[in-house]
Amino acid sequence: MKMLRVPLLMMGLLLGSQGFAATAQQNKMTTCNADATAKSLKGDERKAFMSTCLKAAPAAEAAKPMTPQQEKMKTCNADAATQALKGDARKTFMSDCLKKK
Repeated sequence: MKMLRVPLLMMGLLLGSQGFAATAQQNKMTTCNADATAKSLKGDERKAFMSTCLKAAPAAEAAKPMTPQQEKMKTCNADAATQALKGDARKTFMSDCLKKK
């Protein structure tokens, strides 16, 4: 019985230690919470601030350049929107637009 306790204890420690590392979302929550506290926000103002703060993209993500495929998709999507295409016509247009070089 004692031989079984040691491996189980080790597994528990390994699995439990993974929960201590803060994720990016937890870090963001901590930062937003500190900012709201520094601004002395309460009630609905605090809720609105926290919501906006947590939805904001981090600086590293905002500066990330788009891939050529993403740029092409954005351009084709904008063109389809200006032409007010919907349904099958939009699907056909998007397919043809994305296939072009």
